[in-house]
This record gives sequence, structure tokens and C-alpha cells, in this order.
Amino acid sequence: MAEKETLVIASKVKAYIKEASDLKCSAAVIDVLSDKVRHLCVEAVKRAKADNRKTLLEKDF
Repeated sequence: MAEKETLVIASKVKAYIKEASDLKCSAAVIDVLSDKVRHLCVEAVKRAKADNRKTLLEKDF
């Protein structure tokens, strides 16, 4: 997987922001959200591995 691959569905994020706040969403927001999701996943993987598990669980987040 490419390091900077988009991990969120842009149309869903933009629609959610529009509905929740009546604001538009720039394309750069999608990149930042993907970076944050990527970071959350890396940290969750570390926790699962520290517990010697091969399955990522909700508690890892």
C-alpha cells in the first residue's frame, strides 16, 4: 500500500461536514484525515502486537 493512499471516503466526509456544519471541505482535509487514520492504525497495531495478538480489536484504538 502506498504511504499516502487515501484511507477515507472523500464524498462521505464532505457530505458529513456539509450536513453537520453547512461548511465546505477542502481536498487537503481528506489528506489530513487519512494521515490521522494511518497514525491511529499504526498505534493500534503496536498495542495488539504488545499483547501478542494477531487480531486488531476495538480496544486497541
